[in-house]
Amino acid sequence: MILRIAGRETASYFRSSIGWVAISLYLLLSGFWIAFATIRPGEPATLRAFFGVSQWILLIIAPAISMRLIADEKRTGTFESLVTAPLSDWQIVVGKYLGAVAFFAAMLVPTLAYVGLLEAVADPDYGPILAGYVGLLLVGMLYLSVGLLTSALTENQIVSLLATVFFFVLLELLATTGGRWLGPPFDEALFSVSVFLRIADLAKGIIDTAHVAVFVAASAWFVVLTVVVVESRRWR
Repeated sequence: MILRIAGRETASYFRSSIGWVAISLYLLLSGFWIAFATIRPGEPATLRAFFGVSQWILLIIAPAISMRLIADEKRTGTFESLVTAPLSDWQIVVGKYLGAVAFFAAMLVPTLAYVGLLEAVADPDYGPILAGYVGLLLVGMLYLSVGLLTSALTENQIVSLLATVFFFVLLELLATTGGRWLGPPFDEALFSVSVFLRIADLAKGIIDTAHVAVFVAASAWFVVLTVVVVESRRWR
């Protein structure tokens, strides 16, 4: 049943304009970065610049994908019929989340053309490239999990998008600026919650299991919180 919900959710993105706009915007912005910061004489044969800028582009694109997951259903009144169906709340939430993650992964597939382009002009090391894509998938999963939660907290998709973006911006300011300002011994603890510092390592080709565990655990935590929010509607 979860896979059925996920499949329906993934297909809905390809039937709506938001899905194609998200894909087009991501490929357009990342393509510009590839053209002007990667495929240049003298530049190293890596996609580090692409992975670095993608975490910022996805900070807008991923919340745009997740903002409709529950908020739009509540706005149109279809969410009530969904929760009264013979499905548990966790099946609904996990199914929707996996559907969004599947669409996100599909959105990354066309960027493999950048790898082919790099191969055509240089001899790249595929280890860092693989690590970079793992990083993009992990950060996308985290963005989508927070977006899923904000989507469950409001009926307004734009509010969900902005809340998700502001959450990560404030988190990053707290982690990096706050860490530098406070200094030892608080800086290490604050730096550890920085999404961008962890992605920076993955973009360099460093697959640290600690980074992977943090992203997976944080994503799962926000999905669990979303289940709690959805279940709370039954208690009212």
